[in-house]
Amino acid sequence: MVIASVCLAGVILIAQDHPAEPHGHPEHQKLLNPVASTPESVAAGGKAFAKVCAICHGATGKGNGRLAGAMRAYGARLSDLTDATWQHGSTDGEIFVVIRDGIGPDFYMDAWQGKIPDEDIWKLVNYLKTLASRR
Repeated sequence: MVIASVCLAGVILIAQDHPAEPHGHPEHQKLLNPVASTPESVAAGGKAFAKVCAICHGATGKGNGRLAGAMRAYGARLSDLTDATWQHGSTDGEIFVVIRDGIGPDFYMDAWQGKIPDEDIWKLVNYLKTLASRR
């Protein structure tokens, strides 16, 4: 319930839109994942995804979680994490920063810094990179 409240609170913040077209962040592309993508790190990332991400992105990452409809009503564009296009870049560093810092200025995607340890965010990145293969 706390996660749902945090997600909805982020949805209510209205500001100018983030770029609608896919784009990269060269400064974040330089960040290297210090956590090897092993079956163990992917499994740990999957547990974190189920706990904090699936409520919005859905159990399989298609952007169809329980809060997806409510968030879309407020203008959120929920990412299908299984598709070939990653809106904010697809490198490990770019994905890490999106999770850590959220997506401003509207913050429909909450910032998880301080709520999830950085090492666990990197494990989550490892898990997310496996979703495209499950299409």
